[in-house]
Parts: sequence; C-alpha cells; structure tokens
Amino acid sequence: MMGATALDLSPGAGVVLDEVEWLVERQEPHLGRVHLVRSDGERQRVSFRFLVNHPRCRSSSRTAAEGANRGRQAASWSDVKPEKRPLMEQRFAHLMEVDCGFRSGDPFRPEPGEPSPEYDPDRTTLTERRAAKAAELSALRPEEAKLLLGVAHVGVRTLERWERRRRKYGIVGCADHRWLRASGGHPSISEEVREAIFAVRAETQHHRSRVSARTREIMIRRYVRETFEKEDGEEGDEGGDGEEREKIEVPSYHTLLRVWKEWFGPGGARPKYERSAELPTKNGHVLVTRPGQVVALDTTILPVMVRENVFGDPVTVHLTLALDVYTHSICAFRLTLVSDSSVDVAMVLRDVMLPLPMRQEWGEDMEWPYPGLPAAMVSEFAGYEVAGLPFFTPETLTSDHGSVYRNHHLVDVQEAMGCRILPARVLRPQDKSAVERVFGSIRSLVFEKLAGYTGVDVADRGADPEGDAVLTLAQMEHFIATWVVKVWQNRRLGEFAPSWDPGGDHSPNTLFAASFAQEGFDLDIPSPETYYRFLPEHHVKRIYRRGVKVKGLWYDAELLNQPDMNSVRGGRYKKQWVIHREPRDRRMVYFQDPDTHEWHELRWTGLPPEGEMPAFGDARVEELLTRVREAGLKPRSDSDLASILLEMLGAVDPVEKWPSQLTKSQRTQHAREITQARAAAADRPQQPPKPVEPPRLTAVGARDMEPPWRERAREATDSLDAQRRRRREAATSSRTPSAPAPLGSSRRGRNLLVIADDDGPGDPAPQQPSPGQQPTEED
Repeated sequence: MMGATALDLSPGAGVVLDEVEWLVERQEPHLGRVHLVRSDGERQRVSFRFLVNHPRCRSSSRTAAEGANRGRQAASWSDVKPEKRPLMEQRFAHLMEVDCGFRSGDPFRPEPGEPSPEYDPDRTTLTERRAAKAAELSALRPEEAKLLLGVAHVGVRTLERWERRRRKYGIVGCADHRWLRASGGHPSISEEVREAIFAVRAETQHHRSRVSARTREIMIRRYVRETFEKEDGEEGDEGGDGEEREKIEVPSYHTLLRVWKEWFGPGGARPKYERSAELPTKNGHVLVTRPGQVVALDTTILPVMVRENVFGDPVTVHLTLALDVYTHSICAFRLTLVSDSSVDVAMVLRDVMLPLPMRQEWGEDMEWPYPGLPAAMVSEFAGYEVAGLPFFTPETLTSDHGSVYRNHHLVDVQEAMGCRILPARVLRPQDKSAVERVFGSIRSLVFEKLAGYTGVDVADRGADPEGDAVLTLAQMEHFIATWVVKVWQNRRLGEFAPSWDPGGDHSPNTLFAASFAQEGFDLDIPSPETYYRFLPEHHVKRIYRRGVKVKGLWYDAELLNQPDMNSVRGGRYKKQWVIHREPRDRRMVYFQDPDTHEWHELRWTGLPPEGEMPAFGDARVEELLTRVREAGLKPRSDSDLASILLEMLGAVDPVEKWPSQLTKSQRTQHAREITQARAAAADRPQQPPKPVEPPRLTAVGARDMEPPWRERAREATDSLDAQRRRRREAATSSRTPSAPAPLGSSRRGRNLLVIADDDGPGDPAPQQPSPGQQPTEED
C-alpha cells in the first residue's frame, strides 16, 4: 500500500503554504522549527507541527523529488502489463527475503529451508543480508537476470532503490519506472495546431451542421494556412523582401482523429442537442422528498385507436397525465379527442386537488386505503365515497415547452393555485423522465394488450388498427381509471424505491401512506367554485343593454340589468368586470356577483328562450364569425347569428342522412363538440355530485338508447325550426294593422300649447335608458 507523501523540509526545498510558495532557508531541529523565505524577501518562522498539520501545505513541484508525478494519478497493480507482473513479483520476493528472511513476507508461512543462514534476521544485519542478496543475483548470467528480474545486473544500490520505492508505493514500487512511464501526449500538436482544433470545434458545435472527420481535418489545415502562414506570405509579396515563416507541420488524419476523441469525446450527439445542453438551467435543481412537491405534466398520443361516442368512427385521442414524482402516483389523467387545450390541462390540475369519487363497479378494495386518515373522515369532507388515489395541492409543476403548457391561461391557473412553475429545459426530456417512463410502462403493461394498438411508430403499425378498434372513448377512460386505482397504485416500484429504503418493497400507495408519518397530510379539499376560477378570464369595461361581449358573442342575464352596476376593481384592470369563458361550451359564460360572490350563468343572447341548442365551442364560433365576415353580413343581433350557426351544425340536412352526407372531418368535429360539452358539464359544480356511471362494454353500434348523432341532429333541426317560427311570428305581428284610435285621443294625450318637434306625429318618442344603465351603441 502506498504510504503518505513526506514533506521535504531540507534547506533549499520549496513548500507551498496556502497556495503561496516558500523556500526553506534553514532548520532548527533542536527547537522543532524552520525558517521560510518568499521570493519578495518576506520571512516567517513556523514549527514542524504547524506545517505537518496544515491542510493546505505541500511540497513544491519544482523542487520536490516527486514533482514529475504531480498531476498524475497514483499507479496501481492493474496499470502494470500482465507480462511484467511476474518480474515485479520476483523483485518483491527478493526484497522480502532481505527484509525479514522470508520470500512471502510472512514468518508464519515459510517456504522449505527458510530462513537461509545468510538471510536470518536473528543472525545477520540488514546490510549483510543486502550484500548477500546482491552477490546472489550477481552470480546469475545477464540473460538469466534480465529474464527473471528485468535487468541484467543488480547491485546493492539497486536493492536500496527498490526498497525505498516499495516502502512508499507497496508492491507497485518494485515495478520499473519505464513500465509506467507517463504518456508523452502528442508532441506533433503544436500551439498553432491546438488553436486551430479549438477554433474548428467551436465552429462545428455552435454554427455549422454536422460534418465528418475528414472535413474537420481539411478545416484545421485551412485554418493553420490562413491564420499562421498566409499573412507572412502576403507581406512578402507586397514588400518584396518579406521573410517566409517556416511551414507549420499539421499531424496526419489519424492523429487528429485520436486527439479529437481524447479532448472532446466520440462526438455521437447531434448538434441540435449539444447546443441545447449549453443553455443555462433555470431555477436550479429540486430534491424531491415528499408527495406533491413536484408534479410532472405531459401529453402523448394514446397508442390505441378508440371509437368516438357519437358516430362510432375510429379516432386518435390524446392522453394527458399528472404524475407525482416522489410516489410515482398517477394523480389525474384526461382523454381528449383530436388534441388537448389549456382548459383540459387546467381541469387535470383541478382533478389533482380533488379526491376521486368511487364508481359503481369498484369494490371495497379500491376505496381510500391509507392508514392514519380514516376513509369516513375523507368522505365526510368530500361529500362522497373516495377512491384510493392521492390528492393534494402541488407545490411545483414541471412540463415541456408545448404550446398548451406555455400559454397565459395555464400560467394564470398555476399562479392561482400557488404553484411554482419549473419548465424542463429545451430538448431535454430527461428533466421529466419520470412521466416519460410511466408512459412507456403503461404502453407495455396495458395498451399492447388491447385491440386497436398502433405500435410505437408507423413502422410497427398493424395492417388495420382502425378496424380493430372496439372500445369507445368513454369505455377507455373507465378502463384506464380502474387500472390506475387497482393495479398501478399497488404495483411494486422497483428501481424507483425511496432513498431511505432502496431495497424495500414499495408501491405508490405505500409511499403515500408513509409520508403521513414523515410529513403529515394537509386535508385541504378545494371548493366546487374552483372550476370557475380555472376558466379563461375576460375583462369587460362596461355592461351594455345587450349585455357583455366575449370573443365575438353577446351574453346577458337579469343580474346585469340592475341599476348602479359599476365595477370598483383596481390595479391593472381598474373598473373592469371579469367574465369567465368556457371554451368547450360557448352557450354560456360565468359571472361572479360582487355582493354575494355567487356565480351566475350568462346565456348567449342567440339561444332560444325555450328548448336547447346543440353545444358548440371556440372553434365553431371562430368559423361562424369568419363566414359572416367573408359574406359581408352585418347581423343586428346574435339572434340572426343563431340561424347561420344552426345551418353550419347541419340542421338543414335530413337526420337520416347525417352519417352519409357528412365528411370524416365534419363527423369528428361534431363528436369533439359533444365530447367537450359533456366534459364541461361533468366538471361544472353539481350538488350533490353525481356518481359516474360506468359505460357498458358492448359492441359498437349496440345502443340501448338513441344514437348521440341522431339526438344532436334533431336538436339542431328543432332549434332551426323554432328560430324560423319566431322570426315569422315577429314579422307577421309587425304587419298586422292595429285598431283605429278614438277621435281626439292625440289631442288629449299632449299639450296643445307645446310646439311640435321635427318628427312627425306618428314617430315614436326616443326611449330613455333606465337609471343605472349605459346607453347602447345604437343610442
């Protein structure tokens, strides 16, 4: 074993003390101190004990005997080549025999005839044994000595040198220093070539596309020629007497390739990812130690084709997942048709904070199982039976840089929750590797076993996964929820076990239960009104007689007709009203009463007073307004827009011809609107909350009730007929002649002394606004 390096305090030796070099001027051994002098003439006197115990004191590499080894790691047994190890062992055995008389170095395991009389430590001195060993080895022929010991001649001084190195480095000290010679580096790499290599590295890494090693060699040679040779040549041409510099020798291709790999690695990464790796890390790193500290959000395409609930066509859906990084619990998920939006992700965050209600098909083994918090208490606070899935208010949310997660609405939702936003680095999926790994686990554990599985990519896709699709969207949602509560939450984590018990058997449920004893549990269930606060906000400056205008449509309610309706808000949106819009169902918006703080629905003014109109979302409203604008129409009210909207919804087509006349994209859009409207109705606060009915796992097309597309078509047709009927009645009533007024009624109704206005006697007087109301745009 290598011993500790001795501190050289001989006169003239160098000592580095606190990164400052001193020279030993003289010693005073009888006083146990030494005099040091610095290069600027400053002197100090310190004791041997002070230098030995000082943590930042070492011998100078310029004067110490071991200075050549500074910057190198200590040699070990594995550094010696296998063919040289027998020679090293022979040297060690001879040194042990000189030291103690036994070749093995252990007196309790002597070889036959040991110790020999000339090596017996009880009868001879160390000098006599060393001289005897030198005489023994000198008797060997040079060829034999070189074969056994690696040298042709061994004398007393050679044995003394081997012994010093053995005492300092162990058996490795017996190896010849030429066997462990420090690598000479690359002498052919001059300073000019080194500068060229780093310049090409910077250019190819940050600016240029990926190139081959041959191209890099050409670039290095060009840089050397243009930077260090071309300038001198140009000066000589201009002046006529310029001296040409000696040509710089650039190493061969193989040398440059070896140097490039030694300095920069194999270079297998793509330039795109190398540039992103150098981006600064925001907000530092987070050490996850408790549930809810970090929740990872991500969205992926569901690798199983499902059938939408309206027409039964096979469609692709998106799976949005919220994963607790500490316990690996799937706290919430959503399936969205076609693609997800910010309001869908906002509702996922709301689901993380709310306890999951039990479903009818779930048994007692899926109820709230965590000890330390009785299920009856949680059910009492929630108002319904709670399933065995963790819920909490997340502290930190991490996600990628998708447009859904970066928009202002979701950022406002996260700030309203009091969460810390920690986005992943660009092009660095390992920052949210936990949720990426969960997607892969669910794929292999569940999705691969379902009909309609599409594979990892297009190359693994089956012949007809659309035709194999059996489950509907509602059935798939119920199936995943059942599997998460019953299987995933009780599945052994394996390599994701906690740091305080890496070898134990833990599941997401057991880790969440263990956190009760470690950190406690905050039983904080948000109110149902949280749904309204998670919707997008719109700020309205004034309330008109027609109501309020939100994203192109007018909304009104009796609440807005109260006198003295003035906003007293301050700050950025001073004296403005806040309206919350539901992007999935634009038939109504939501307004909070400033006095009672109750939430009220503001219906679209284009809705019929009786009956229902098919649901429509933001995409349909944008299409409606675009069609009206391109047609040059200027509707006087939203009631005129209702007929155009109903025509767009297909109310003019016969109900029986809907599936055949509509294109695939139109059927998907109808299915998306119906699915979003149902999701919005399910998220809307209900008192008491209705239990979720499990869908029946029957064949597609086997319905116990009317198909949804037929119901939507009938709603659109009935609404259009009612709209046309109201317009005909309004037109007929305006053309019906009224009964003649009695003679003299006009004179009795007004003062005869008042001068008549410019308006005719039959013109109606202008209507005055009621107190507290603002005049309309027509006024």
